[in-house]
Amino acid sequence: MSQILTSRQADELHRALIAYLTAANLPNTAAALRQELNLGEDVFDPATAKKYEGLLEKKWTSVVRLQKKIMDLESRNHILQSELDNATPTARQNKDPVAWLPRAPPRHTLQSHRDPITCVAFHPVFSSLASGSEDQTIKIWDWELGELERTIKGHTKAVLDVDYGGPRGNTLLASCSSDLTIKLWDPLDSYKNIRTLPGHDHSVSAVRFIPGSGNLLVSASRDKTLRIWDVSTGYCVKTLRGHAEWVRDVCPSLDGKYILSTSDDYTSRLWDVTVTNPEPRVTLIGHEHVVLCCAIAPPAAYQNLAAMAGIKKPPATSSAEFMATGSRDKSIRLWDARGTCIKTLAGHDNWVRGLVFHPGGKYLLSVSDDKTLRCWDLTQEGKCVKTIGDAHGHFVQCIRWAPSVIKDASVNGDNGEPNGTPKKGAAVTPDTQIRCVIATGSVDLNVRIFAN
Repeated sequence: MSQILTSRQADELHRALIAYLTAANLPNTAAALRQELNLGEDVFDPATAKKYEGLLEKKWTSVVRLQKKIMDLESRNHILQSELDNATPTARQNKDPVAWLPRAPPRHTLQSHRDPITCVAFHPVFSSLASGSEDQTIKIWDWELGELERTIKGHTKAVLDVDYGGPRGNTLLASCSSDLTIKLWDPLDSYKNIRTLPGHDHSVSAVRFIPGSGNLLVSASRDKTLRIWDVSTGYCVKTLRGHAEWVRDVCPSLDGKYILSTSDDYTSRLWDVTVTNPEPRVTLIGHEHVVLCCAIAPPAAYQNLAAMAGIKKPPATSSAEFMATGSRDKSIRLWDARGTCIKTLAGHDNWVRGLVFHPGGKYLLSVSDDKTLRCWDLTQEGKCVKTIGDAHGHFVQCIRWAPSVIKDASVNGDNGEPNGTPKKGAAVTPDTQIRCVIATGSVDLNVRIFAN
Protein backbone atom coordinates (compact mmCIF):
# COMPACT_ATOMS: atom_id res chain seq x y z
CA MET A 1 0.00 0.00 0.00
CA SER A 2 2.79 2.38 0.95
CA GLN A 3 4.32 1.92 -2.51
CA ILE A 4 1.19 3.24 -4.24
CA LEU A 5 -0.11 5.91 -1.82
CA THR A 6 1.86 8.62 -0.08
CA SER A 7 1.80 8.58 3.70
CA ARG A 8 -0.72 11.43 3.70
CA GLN A 9 -3.01 9.64 1.18
CA ALA A 10 -2.78 6.41 3.24
CA ASP A 11 -3.64 8.28 6.44
CA GLU A 12 -6.71 9.86 4.77
CA LEU A 13 -7.83 6.46 3.47
CA HIS A 14 -7.54 4.92 6.95
CA ARG A 15 -9.57 7.72 8.52
CA ALA A 16 -12.20 7.47 5.76
CA LEU A 17 -12.45 3.70 6.38
CA ILE A 18 -12.94 4.18 10.12
CA ALA A 19 -15.56 6.89 9.50
CA TYR A 20 -17.38 4.62 7.01
CA LEU A 21 -17.38 1.66 9.43
CA THR A 22 -18.64 3.84 12.25
CA ALA A 23 -21.43 5.29 10.08
CA ALA A 24 -22.32 1.78 8.93
CA ASN A 25 -22.87 0.78 12.57
CA LEU A 26 -19.85 -1.53 12.75
CA PRO A 27 -18.22 -0.19 15.96
CA ASN A 28 -16.18 -3.31 16.78
CA THR A 29 -14.55 -3.41 13.34
CA ALA A 30 -13.90 0.32 13.50
CA ALA A 31 -12.36 0.00 16.98
CA ALA A 32 -10.12 -2.88 15.89
CA LEU A 33 -8.87 -0.86 12.91
CA ARG A 34 -8.23 2.17 15.11
CA GLN A 35 -6.27 0.04 17.52
CA GLU A 36 -4.09 -1.48 14.79
CA LEU A 37 -3.45 1.97 13.30
CA ASN A 38 -2.87 3.47 16.74
CA LEU A 39 -5.49 6.22 16.23
CA GLY A 40 -6.72 7.19 19.70
CA GLU A 41 -9.57 9.50 20.69
CA ASP A 42 -7.09 12.38 20.93
CA VAL A 43 -6.16 11.99 17.24
CA PHE A 44 -9.47 10.80 15.77
CA ASP A 45 -12.17 12.56 17.78
CA PRO A 46 -15.90 12.70 16.82
CA ALA A 47 -15.41 15.99 14.93
CA THR A 48 -12.70 14.41 12.80
CA ALA A 49 -14.88 11.35 12.22
CA LYS A 50 -17.69 13.65 11.02
CA LYS A 51 -15.28 15.33 8.60
CA TYR A 52 -14.39 12.02 6.94
CA GLU A 53 -17.92 10.60 6.97
CA GLY A 54 -19.10 9.93 3.40
CA LEU A 55 -15.68 10.53 1.86
CA LEU A 56 -15.19 6.89 0.87
CA GLU A 57 -18.55 6.73 -0.93
CA LYS A 58 -17.80 9.97 -2.81
CA LYS A 59 -14.43 8.68 -3.97
CA TRP A 60 -15.98 5.37 -5.03
CA THR A 61 -18.78 6.91 -7.13
CA SER A 62 -16.31 9.38 -8.69
CA VAL A 63 -14.21 6.47 -9.92
CA VAL A 64 -17.27 4.84 -11.52
CA ARG A 65 -18.21 8.10 -13.30
CA LEU A 66 -14.65 8.58 -14.54
CA GLN A 67 -14.54 5.01 -15.83
CA LYS A 68 -17.74 5.63 -17.85
CA LYS A 69 -16.35 8.90 -19.21
CA ILE A 70 -13.12 7.17 -20.24
CA MET A 71 -15.08 4.44 -22.04
CA ASP A 72 -17.17 7.07 -23.91
CA LEU A 73 -14.04 8.98 -24.95
CA GLU A 74 -12.32 5.79 -26.09
CA SER A 75 -15.37 4.88 -28.19
CA ARG A 76 -15.46 8.35 -29.78
CA ASN A 77 -11.73 8.21 -30.44
CA HIS A 78 -12.17 4.84 -32.15
CA ILE A 79 -14.85 6.26 -34.48
CA LEU A 80 -12.72 9.29 -35.38
CA GLN A 81 -9.66 7.12 -35.98
CA SER A 82 -11.69 4.80 -38.21
CA GLU A 83 -12.92 7.76 -40.28
CA LEU A 84 -9.36 9.07 -40.56
CA ASP A 85 -8.06 5.67 -41.66
CA ASN A 86 -10.75 5.37 -44.35
CA ALA A 87 -10.18 8.87 -45.71
CA THR A 88 -8.07 9.31 -48.82
CA PRO A 89 -4.98 11.55 -48.45
CA THR A 90 -6.56 14.20 -50.69
CA ALA A 91 -9.78 14.14 -48.71
CA ARG A 92 -7.84 15.25 -45.64
CA GLN A 93 -6.63 18.34 -47.46
CA ASN A 94 -9.90 20.23 -47.20
CA LYS A 95 -8.20 23.45 -48.24
CA ASP A 96 -8.13 22.24 -51.86
CA PRO A 97 -11.62 22.73 -53.37
CA VAL A 98 -10.95 20.16 -56.13
CA ALA A 99 -10.34 17.48 -53.50
CA TRP A 100 -12.90 18.63 -50.92
CA LEU A 101 -15.51 16.18 -49.72
CA PRO A 102 -18.31 16.76 -47.19
CA ARG A 103 -17.89 15.46 -43.68
CA ALA A 104 -20.04 15.13 -40.57
CA PRO A 105 -21.34 16.93 -38.68
CA PRO A 106 -23.19 19.30 -41.02
CA ARG A 107 -22.62 23.03 -40.60
CA HIS A 108 -26.35 23.68 -40.28
CA THR A 109 -29.53 21.65 -39.84
CA LEU A 110 -32.44 23.71 -41.16
CA GLN A 111 -35.81 22.95 -39.57
CA SER A 112 -39.22 24.43 -40.38
CA HIS A 113 -40.98 22.16 -42.89
CA ARG A 114 -43.83 20.06 -41.51
CA ASP A 115 -43.63 17.23 -44.05
CA PRO A 116 -40.79 15.43 -45.91
CA ILE A 117 -38.32 17.52 -47.92
CA THR A 118 -38.42 16.65 -51.65
CA CYS A 119 -35.95 19.09 -53.25
CA VAL A 120 -33.33 21.80 -52.68
CA ALA A 121 -31.70 24.40 -54.96
CA PHE A 122 -29.00 27.06 -54.54
CA HIS A 123 -29.25 30.64 -55.82
CA PRO A 124 -26.45 31.02 -58.42
CA VAL A 125 -25.00 34.14 -56.77
CA PHE A 126 -26.39 34.84 -53.30
CA SER A 127 -26.30 32.63 -50.20
CA SER A 128 -29.96 31.68 -50.66
CA LEU A 129 -31.22 28.11 -50.67
CA ALA A 130 -34.73 27.03 -51.66
CA SER A 131 -36.29 23.85 -50.32
CA GLY A 132 -39.56 22.24 -51.37
CA SER A 133 -41.69 19.88 -49.33
CA GLU A 134 -44.76 17.70 -49.27
CA ASP A 135 -46.23 20.37 -46.95
CA GLN A 136 -46.99 22.35 -50.18
CA THR A 137 -44.54 25.16 -49.31
CA ILE A 138 -41.17 26.41 -50.49
CA LYS A 139 -38.83 27.84 -47.89
CA ILE A 140 -35.95 30.23 -48.58
CA TRP A 141 -32.95 29.97 -46.27
CA ASP A 142 -29.67 31.81 -45.83
CA TRP A 143 -27.39 28.77 -45.92
CA GLU A 144 -24.38 30.70 -44.59
CA LEU A 145 -26.21 31.81 -41.45
CA GLY A 146 -28.52 28.80 -41.22
CA GLU A 147 -31.60 31.02 -40.93
CA LEU A 148 -35.07 30.88 -42.49
CA GLU A 149 -35.76 33.97 -44.62
CA ARG A 150 -39.30 33.35 -45.87
CA THR A 151 -41.97 30.76 -46.63
CA ILE A 152 -43.60 30.74 -50.08
CA LYS A 153 -47.14 29.43 -50.47
CA GLY A 154 -49.01 28.92 -53.71
CA HIS A 155 -49.01 25.25 -54.65
CA THR A 156 -52.00 23.21 -53.55
CA LYS A 157 -50.20 19.86 -53.36
CA ALA A 158 -46.68 18.59 -52.65
CA VAL A 159 -43.80 20.61 -54.15
CA LEU A 160 -41.64 18.07 -56.01
CA ASP A 161 -38.76 20.15 -57.40
CA VAL A 162 -37.23 23.64 -57.43
CA ASP A 163 -34.51 25.32 -59.51
CA TYR A 164 -32.95 28.77 -59.93
CA GLY A 165 -32.13 30.22 -63.36
CA GLY A 166 -33.67 32.24 -66.14
CA PRO A 167 -32.83 35.31 -68.22
CA ARG A 168 -29.44 36.95 -67.73
CA GLY A 169 -29.53 39.50 -64.95
CA ASN A 170 -32.95 38.33 -63.78
CA THR A 171 -32.69 35.12 -61.80
CA LEU A 172 -36.00 33.36 -61.20
CA LEU A 173 -37.06 30.45 -59.02
CA ALA A 174 -39.09 27.71 -60.70
CA SER A 175 -41.10 25.11 -58.79
CA CYS A 176 -43.27 22.17 -59.81
CA SER A 177 -45.86 20.19 -57.96
CA SER A 178 -48.31 17.30 -57.77
CA ASP A 179 -50.95 19.96 -58.47
CA LEU A 180 -49.96 19.64 -62.20
CA THR A 181 -48.45 23.16 -62.39
CA ILE A 182 -45.09 24.88 -62.65
CA LYS A 183 -44.76 28.24 -60.94
CA LEU A 184 -42.21 31.03 -61.45
CA TRP A 185 -41.20 33.26 -58.53
CA ASP A 186 -39.21 36.52 -58.62
CA PRO A 187 -36.54 36.71 -55.86
CA LEU A 188 -36.08 40.44 -56.50
CA ASP A 189 -39.76 41.10 -55.82
CA SER A 190 -40.16 39.25 -52.50
CA TYR A 191 -40.57 35.95 -54.39
CA LYS A 192 -43.82 37.07 -55.96
CA ASN A 193 -45.50 34.46 -58.17
CA ILE A 194 -45.12 36.04 -61.61
CA ARG A 195 -46.36 33.17 -63.77
CA THR A 196 -48.03 29.75 -63.55
CA LEU A 197 -47.46 27.23 -66.34
CA PRO A 198 -50.29 24.70 -66.78
CA GLY A 199 -50.20 21.97 -69.42
CA HIS A 200 -49.03 18.70 -67.89
CA ASP A 201 -51.73 16.09 -67.37
CA HIS A 202 -50.25 14.64 -64.17
CA SER A 203 -47.78 15.42 -61.36
CA VAL A 204 -44.75 17.45 -62.48
CA SER A 205 -41.81 15.66 -60.87
CA ALA A 206 -38.77 17.71 -61.98
CA VAL A 207 -37.95 21.13 -63.38
CA ARG A 208 -34.65 22.64 -64.59
CA PHE A 209 -33.60 25.84 -66.33
CA ILE A 210 -31.62 25.08 -69.50
CA PRO A 211 -28.15 26.71 -69.28
CA GLY A 212 -27.23 29.16 -72.01
CA SER A 213 -30.78 29.41 -73.34
CA GLY A 214 -31.78 32.33 -71.15
CA ASN A 215 -35.53 31.80 -71.28
CA LEU A 216 -35.96 28.02 -71.53
CA LEU A 217 -37.09 25.62 -68.83
CA VAL A 218 -37.55 21.84 -69.04
CA SER A 219 -40.01 19.82 -66.95
CA ALA A 220 -40.61 16.10 -66.43
CA SER A 221 -43.97 14.61 -65.52
CA ARG A 222 -45.92 11.55 -64.56
CA ASP A 223 -47.86 12.07 -67.81
CA LYS A 224 -44.82 10.37 -69.49
CA THR A 225 -43.66 13.56 -71.25
CA LEU A 226 -41.01 16.23 -70.96
CA ARG A 227 -41.92 19.79 -71.89
CA ILE A 228 -39.74 22.76 -72.77
CA TRP A 229 -41.14 26.17 -71.80
CA ASP A 230 -40.33 29.75 -72.67
CA VAL A 231 -40.50 31.43 -69.26
CA SER A 232 -40.82 34.92 -70.77
CA THR A 233 -44.08 34.03 -72.52
CA GLY A 234 -45.24 31.02 -70.49
CA TYR A 235 -45.72 28.93 -73.65
CA CYS A 236 -44.72 25.30 -74.07
CA VAL A 237 -42.44 25.31 -77.13
CA LYS A 238 -41.67 21.58 -77.34
CA THR A 239 -43.10 18.34 -75.99
CA LEU A 240 -40.79 15.30 -75.79
CA ARG A 241 -42.48 11.89 -75.97
CA GLY A 242 -40.75 8.53 -75.80
CA HIS A 243 -40.84 7.24 -72.24
CA ALA A 244 -43.44 4.57 -71.54
CA GLU A 245 -43.96 5.51 -67.89
CA TRP A 246 -43.62 8.33 -65.35
CA VAL A 247 -40.62 10.60 -66.11
CA ARG A 248 -38.89 11.08 -62.75
CA ASP A 249 -35.90 13.36 -63.29
CA VAL A 250 -34.27 15.59 -65.89
CA CYS A 251 -30.81 17.10 -66.25
CA PRO A 252 -29.73 19.52 -69.03
CA SER A 253 -26.18 19.52 -70.40
CA LEU A 254 -23.83 22.40 -69.65
CA ASP A 255 -24.38 24.03 -73.04
CA GLY A 256 -28.12 23.35 -73.10
CA LYS A 257 -27.97 21.16 -76.23
CA TYR A 258 -28.90 17.90 -74.56
CA ILE A 259 -31.34 16.73 -71.89
CA LEU A 260 -31.04 13.53 -69.89
CA SER A 261 -34.24 12.05 -68.44
CA THR A 262 -35.07 9.05 -66.23
CA SER A 263 -38.27 7.06 -65.93
CA ASP A 264 -40.31 4.35 -64.27
CA ASP A 265 -39.85 2.39 -67.53
CA TYR A 266 -36.36 1.40 -66.21
CA THR A 267 -34.62 3.51 -68.88
CA SER A 268 -32.90 6.87 -69.22
CA ARG A 269 -32.89 8.87 -72.45
CA LEU A 270 -30.55 11.50 -73.84
CA TRP A 271 -32.37 14.01 -76.04
CA ASP A 272 -30.90 16.42 -78.59
CA VAL A 273 -33.06 19.50 -78.12
CA THR A 274 -31.37 21.56 -80.84
CA VAL A 275 -33.54 19.91 -83.49
CA THR A 276 -37.13 20.91 -84.24
CA ASN A 277 -38.63 17.58 -83.17
CA PRO A 278 -36.34 16.15 -80.46
CA GLU A 279 -35.97 12.39 -80.35
CA PRO A 280 -33.85 10.28 -78.00
CA ARG A 281 -30.25 10.37 -79.24
CA VAL A 282 -29.54 7.32 -77.11
CA THR A 283 -31.52 5.15 -74.67
CA LEU A 284 -29.71 3.85 -71.59
CA ILE A 285 -30.89 0.34 -70.76
CA GLY A 286 -29.56 -1.70 -67.84
CA HIS A 287 -31.23 -0.80 -64.57
CA GLU A 288 -33.52 -3.42 -63.09
CA HIS A 289 -35.97 -1.02 -61.45
CA VAL A 290 -37.32 2.55 -61.64
CA VAL A 291 -34.57 5.09 -62.47
CA LEU A 292 -35.00 7.95 -60.00
CA CYS A 293 -32.16 10.40 -60.66
CA CYS A 294 -29.50 11.43 -63.13
CA ALA A 295 -26.54 13.75 -63.68
CA ILE A 296 -24.46 14.73 -66.71
CA ALA A 297 -20.72 14.74 -66.02
CA PRO A 298 -18.81 18.05 -66.27
CA PRO A 299 -15.85 18.22 -68.70
CA ALA A 300 -13.52 18.17 -65.68
CA ALA A 301 -14.53 14.54 -65.13
CA TYR A 302 -13.99 13.39 -68.73
CA GLN A 303 -10.37 12.34 -68.21
CA ASN A 304 -11.25 10.10 -65.25
CA LEU A 305 -14.36 8.64 -66.87
CA ALA A 306 -12.57 8.06 -70.20
CA ALA A 307 -9.91 6.05 -68.36
CA MET A 308 -12.66 4.02 -66.70
CA ALA A 309 -14.21 3.40 -70.13
CA GLY A 310 -10.87 2.31 -71.58
CA ILE A 311 -10.59 5.38 -73.85
CA LYS A 312 -7.04 6.71 -74.11
CA LYS A 313 -7.91 10.27 -75.12
CA PRO A 314 -10.80 12.05 -73.36
CA PRO A 315 -13.49 13.17 -75.83
CA ALA A 316 -14.03 16.89 -76.38
CA THR A 317 -16.78 16.90 -78.99
CA SER A 318 -19.88 16.95 -76.83
CA SER A 319 -21.17 18.34 -73.56
CA ALA A 320 -22.88 15.03 -72.78
CA GLU A 321 -20.08 12.49 -73.17
CA PHE A 322 -20.65 10.79 -69.81
CA MET A 323 -23.66 10.42 -67.54
CA ALA A 324 -24.71 8.86 -64.24
CA THR A 325 -28.07 7.40 -63.22
CA GLY A 326 -29.39 6.13 -59.88
CA SER A 327 -32.17 3.61 -59.39
CA ARG A 328 -34.46 1.75 -57.05
CA ASP A 329 -32.30 -1.29 -57.84
CA LYS A 330 -29.85 0.31 -55.31
CA SER A 331 -27.18 0.83 -57.95
CA ILE A 332 -25.57 3.77 -59.75
CA ARG A 333 -24.58 3.33 -63.39
CA LEU A 334 -22.03 5.35 -65.35
CA TRP A 335 -22.63 5.66 -69.11
CA ASP A 336 -20.89 6.99 -72.19
CA ALA A 337 -22.57 8.93 -75.01
CA ARG A 338 -23.11 5.73 -77.02
CA GLY A 339 -25.32 4.29 -74.29
CA THR A 340 -22.73 1.83 -73.00
CA CYS A 341 -22.67 1.22 -69.25
CA ILE A 342 -19.00 1.66 -68.35
CA LYS A 343 -19.37 0.97 -64.62
CA THR A 344 -21.94 -0.07 -62.04
CA LEU A 345 -21.39 1.32 -58.56
CA ALA A 346 -22.82 -0.89 -55.81
CA GLY A 347 -22.84 -0.01 -52.13
CA HIS A 348 -26.13 1.61 -51.19
CA ASP A 349 -28.55 -0.58 -49.26
CA ASN A 350 -31.70 1.12 -50.55
CA TRP A 351 -33.06 3.29 -53.39
CA VAL A 352 -30.60 5.81 -54.82
CA ARG A 353 -32.38 9.18 -54.71
CA GLY A 354 -29.91 11.84 -55.81
CA LEU A 355 -26.63 12.26 -57.72
CA VAL A 356 -24.19 15.14 -58.16
CA PHE A 357 -20.76 15.30 -59.79
CA HIS A 358 -17.99 17.12 -57.92
CA PRO A 359 -17.17 20.28 -59.94
CA GLY A 360 -13.50 19.29 -59.75
CA GLY A 361 -14.28 16.15 -61.76
CA LYS A 362 -12.79 13.60 -59.38
CA TYR A 363 -15.84 12.43 -57.45
CA LEU A 364 -19.49 11.48 -57.80
CA LEU A 365 -21.71 11.95 -54.74
CA SER A 366 -24.96 10.11 -54.05
CA VAL A 367 -27.72 10.00 -51.45
CA SER A 368 -30.12 7.19 -50.73
CA ASP A 369 -33.01 5.85 -48.71
CA ASP A 370 -30.33 4.04 -46.65
CA LYS A 371 -29.84 7.46 -44.91
CA THR A 372 -26.26 7.82 -46.18
CA LEU A 373 -24.28 10.17 -48.39
CA ARG A 374 -21.57 8.36 -50.35
CA CYS A 375 -18.55 9.69 -52.26
CA TRP A 376 -17.23 7.67 -55.21
CA ASP A 377 -13.68 8.31 -56.49
CA LEU A 378 -13.65 8.33 -60.31
CA THR A 379 -9.82 8.06 -60.34
CA GLN A 380 -10.10 4.72 -58.51
CA GLU A 381 -12.59 2.97 -60.79
CA GLY A 382 -15.51 4.46 -58.88
CA LYS A 383 -14.44 3.14 -55.49
CA CYS A 384 -16.54 4.38 -52.56
CA VAL A 385 -13.97 6.35 -50.55
CA LYS A 386 -16.25 8.01 -48.03
CA THR A 387 -19.61 7.31 -46.44
CA ILE A 388 -21.44 9.71 -44.16
CA GLY A 389 -23.58 7.23 -42.27
CA ASP A 390 -26.83 8.59 -40.88
CA ALA A 391 -26.44 11.79 -42.90
CA HIS A 392 -30.11 12.11 -41.98
CA GLY A 393 -32.43 10.28 -39.62
CA HIS A 394 -34.63 9.04 -42.47
CA PHE A 395 -34.57 8.60 -46.28
CA VAL A 396 -32.35 11.20 -47.99
CA GLN A 397 -34.36 12.42 -50.99
CA CYS A 398 -32.22 15.10 -52.64
CA ILE A 399 -28.74 16.60 -52.94
CA ARG A 400 -27.41 19.72 -54.67
CA TRP A 401 -23.97 21.31 -54.94
CA ALA A 402 -23.72 25.09 -54.70
CA PRO A 403 -22.94 26.61 -58.14
CA SER A 404 -19.34 27.67 -58.67
CA VAL A 405 -18.60 31.37 -58.59
CA ILE A 406 -17.43 32.92 -61.87
CA LYS A 407 -15.46 36.03 -61.03
CA ASP A 408 -16.77 39.35 -62.34
CA ALA A 409 -19.95 37.59 -63.47
CA SER A 410 -23.13 39.63 -63.40
CA VAL A 411 -26.09 38.49 -61.32
CA ASN A 412 -27.67 35.96 -63.63
CA GLY A 413 -29.08 32.51 -63.55
CA ASP A 414 -27.04 30.79 -66.23
CA ASN A 415 -23.54 30.79 -64.76
CA GLY A 416 -23.86 27.25 -63.53
CA GLU A 417 -25.75 24.08 -64.31
CA PRO A 418 -28.10 22.16 -62.02
CA ASN A 419 -25.35 20.08 -60.45
CA GLY A 420 -23.49 23.22 -59.46
CA THR A 421 -20.87 22.79 -62.17
CA PRO A 422 -19.56 25.81 -64.09
CA LYS A 423 -20.50 26.28 -67.72
CA LYS A 424 -18.57 24.54 -70.46
CA GLY A 425 -15.13 26.02 -70.95
CA ALA A 426 -15.00 27.28 -67.38
CA ALA A 427 -15.04 24.03 -65.44
CA VAL A 428 -11.88 24.49 -63.39
CA THR A 429 -10.10 27.64 -64.53
CA PRO A 430 -8.45 30.52 -62.67
CA ASP A 431 -11.66 32.53 -63.21
CA THR A 432 -13.86 29.91 -61.56
CA GLN A 433 -14.09 29.35 -57.83
CA ILE A 434 -15.60 26.10 -56.59
CA ARG A 435 -17.92 26.59 -53.63
CA CYS A 436 -17.50 23.71 -51.20
CA VAL A 437 -21.13 23.65 -50.10
CA ILE A 438 -23.68 20.82 -50.38
CA ALA A 439 -27.34 20.71 -49.34
CA THR A 440 -29.37 17.58 -48.68
CA GLY A 441 -33.05 17.10 -47.81
CA SER A 442 -34.80 14.23 -46.11
CA VAL A 443 -38.01 12.61 -44.99
CA ASP A 444 -36.84 13.54 -41.45
CA LEU A 445 -38.06 17.11 -42.27
CA ASN A 446 -34.50 18.49 -42.14
CA VAL A 447 -32.35 20.27 -44.70
CA ARG A 448 -28.65 19.89 -43.94
CA ILE A 449 -25.75 22.02 -45.12
CA PHE A 450 -22.32 20.42 -45.45
CA ALA A 451 -19.67 23.09 -46.01
CA ASN A 452 -15.93 23.60 -45.75
